[in-house]
Formats: sequence, structure tokens, C-alpha cells
Amino acid sequence: MNRELPKSPEGAPPLTVQVWGRGALFTRPELKVERVTYPVMTPTAAIGVLEAIFWKPEFGWRPVAIDVLEPIHQFTQKRNETTDLVMLEDAVKHETTVDSPGNRTQRNSICLRDVAYRIHAHVELREHATKPEAAYRDQFRRRVERGQCFHQPYLGTREFSAHFGPADDSEPQPITDDLGIMLHSVHYGEKSPSFSWFTARLESGRMHIPRTGINTDAPVEA
Repeated sequence: MNRELPKSPEGAPPLTVQVWGRGALFTRPELKVERVTYPVMTPTAAIGVLEAIFWKPEFGWRPVAIDVLEPIHQFTQKRNETTDLVMLEDAVKHETTVDSPGNRTQRNSICLRDVAYRIHAHVELREHATKPEAAYRDQFRRRVERGQCFHQPYLGTREFSAHFGPADDSEPQPITDDLGIMLHSVHYGEKSPSFSWFTARLESGRMHIPRTGINTDAPVEA
């Protein structure tokens, strides 16, 4: 059905975790004023979930595939938002007030309903790592089994909280579709962040994620 998932440098298969929730919004970058979701969790959203469960500066997460475990259903949502945003340093100093009623705007979003995914990912050690890869893998498994996390994971936006647990053997949904260009990763440097992209495709319910994306020189707003 699907090609084999890549193994880690130590020869281990990817770690897996199952996540689910009542809603999700993985915003397409070309449609973020009136937000429209991808039909599948994005790699950056998967990294956010993994880091909420377990993160240390000694390693980074590299998702290699995402399985879609529930049929794809969409719904629309209208909400009030404010355009009067405050810089963090001003908020800390209490030097700025927010006029939400005077800067209110209504926006529509097309979201996903009743979602479930299985994330496959590797731990990638950094130079200053003090333990072998296996040690971090074991810590992650224990945290998933105990339901431990640093903060509640979410599915695209914080209003859609995610539950998580060990992966089961449920088959991915029999869906094959081209998803278009998708954000692969964000690279933070001394100047503006840069972004890399890939052509995403859902094949028999599984989206494979290449090791690297195509970099763009022009910074794009997050």
C-alpha cells in the first residue's frame, strides 16, 4: 500500500503517537485571511504536537509520515477577532491598552471535524546531546503511555485541543489526493525566518514527508 518508512541513523523505526480531537484548522498559507484548512495535518503542526509532549534542546523532531484515521469532514466557523494586537514587551510594561470593540472584525474559517491522525517521527540529535537516541525515544514512549505533556497539544490552533495516546493498528482511510504545496519547515536565523516547502500528496490515507523541503529566499509571514 505504502512504501516503507525511513529508519533513523541508528536503524530504529519511527516513533508513533496517535492524536485526535473534535476539530482542527491547518491553515493554507494562500488562504489565511478567510482561513481554509488543509485536509491533513501539516508537518509543522505535527512537530508542535510532539514538542508539547516531549522536548529537549538536545534534539529536534523530524516527522516522516502522517496517517489519516478518520473520514475528512469540514465545517465553517465564524468568529470575532481583533486587529489591535500588542507587542509582548509593551504588554509586560502595561504601557498599551487594547481596544477590542473598536477593532473587531469577523472572519470565516473552514475547519475539520472529528479528526484522528497517527504521526510517525524520528528524534534527531544535536551536537551537544548528552544521551543516545534510544534514551530520548524511551522517554517519549513513557510520556505518551502516561499521558504526560508540557502543555496541552492542539490541532493547528489552540482552540482545537488534541488528545493523544499510543498508536493502535487501525488502517488509514482509503483516500488518495493531491494536497498542493505545503509548508515543510521553518528555519530561524539571525535575520528573518526562512521557509521550505514540499508538494504534498495523500496516498491511501498516508502522507509521506520528505527529509528536506525546497527553500525560499523571500521571507513569508508565519
